[in-house]
Amino acid sequence: MTDLATSVIERIRPMEPTTLEATGLSFDLIGDLIVKMLHRTTELSGTELARRLGLSFVILEPVLEVLKAQRYCSITGGPSLGGPSFRHRLTETGHAFALRAFERNHYVGLAPVSIAQYRAYTEEFRRTVPRTVSASDVREAFAHLVVSDGVLDEIGPAVNSGHSIFMYGPPGNGKTVMSQAIRALLAGTIAIPNAIELDSNIIRLFDPTVHEPVARAAPDDHETPHDPRWIECRRPMVAVGGELTLDALSLVFNPRSGVYRAPVQMLANGGVLLIDEFGRQRCHPRDLLNWWMVPLESGFELLTLQSGEKIELPFFPLVIFATNLRPSELVDEAFLRRIQYKIYAANPSPEDYVRIFQIACEDKSIPFDPSLAEHLLQHIYGPREIELRGCHPRDLVNQALALASYRRQPRRLTVELLDDAAAGYFIRDRDAPPKRRAGDTE
Repeated sequence: MTDLATSVIERIRPMEPTTLEATGLSFDLIGDLIVKMLHRTTELSGTELARRLGLSFVILEPVLEVLKAQRYCSITGGPSLGGPSFRHRLTETGHAFALRAFERNHYVGLAPVSIAQYRAYTEEFRRTVPRTVSASDVREAFAHLVVSDGVLDEIGPAVNSGHSIFMYGPPGNGKTVMSQAIRALLAGTIAIPNAIELDSNIIRLFDPTVHEPVARAAPDDHETPHDPRWIECRRPMVAVGGELTLDALSLVFNPRSGVYRAPVQMLANGGVLLIDEFGRQRCHPRDLLNWWMVPLESGFELLTLQSGEKIELPFFPLVIFATNLRPSELVDEAFLRRIQYKIYAANPSPEDYVRIFQIACEDKSIPFDPSLAEHLLQHIYGPREIELRGCHPRDLVNQALALASYRRQPRRLTVELLDDAAAGYFIRDRDAPPKRRAGDTE
């Protein structure tokens, strides 16, 4: 990551609010969060409440004073070091009030970020964080793969442009792993709010299965701390395949928790969204493309709340459509025009095949013998007219080693092991059926 990108990302990272107005949240919502937090614990100090909600005690103090005046909570003690050290506990009336708050929604945790603040941050991020991928950056990110220079020189400009990518070609040629490598080209980190609030509706955004927090150095005493409601993460990578449905692209309301689940494209904002096996989803490709036709151009999308109200949300993942189906069978010319970068993942050349075979051996920590790869090319692929695929060397090496283990043989490759692995790996639909011998039965 360049120094410029680092400085920009640091500059736009949200700072900790020092007033209630600066949080973008209502007094009542913060009160609900406090009583729900206290309802689930015995008692908490002001300092601990502030830490769990991600808001300074200066913001919580006036809310706590009102809750005490309404006899919803009381002070149970603590060191005489001022308000933050006092311990708070709900009264019986307070527990009843908390149950009513849980009826509205079950969200407990870091205070949400207002939708206005989320929009402002994402717009600033998209506008100011530079895209400065160079040819050397691309080659470094793809050093573990065997990819032609021509393809690499197509990937770099696509990443710098921020436009979506249509990656197509025969199966097994690394479209998925190339998409994953593209993520490494996205500079720096991005701040992800734990949740977003819109007119008392809560959308949970941070997902620990997708977002990877990064450790930060503690700020100096003279520095304004960053807003703890935002979690600094690696640029996200979200991959969906044949299981994708249109429901996954919508805000999904959970009636039990009263909280919305963010759609997959929102989880991927600022990172990569891989639509793998495009065309094999449980929804029709045309429906999927129509859904994203406008967002891919405009950078925002309209999603619908349970009430029927539509809200505008940022849309800025780098979307990669990866497929082994014929593009003409999936999309029309209008959609392909909107996807400016089309990358063809071709079959490897014989030279590339040998290099991939070598990498597969290195990954398994076994000796590489180029004559074994040449044997496969001359005696398996050639005679049987099998097209080369980028995944074949890895798969054949794995199956050969599994055979060696099964036969209690040394952990190394031999011609016999590779021939037997190939016999069990490749389908013989081009071969003539075996001749029937005398005595064979149906």
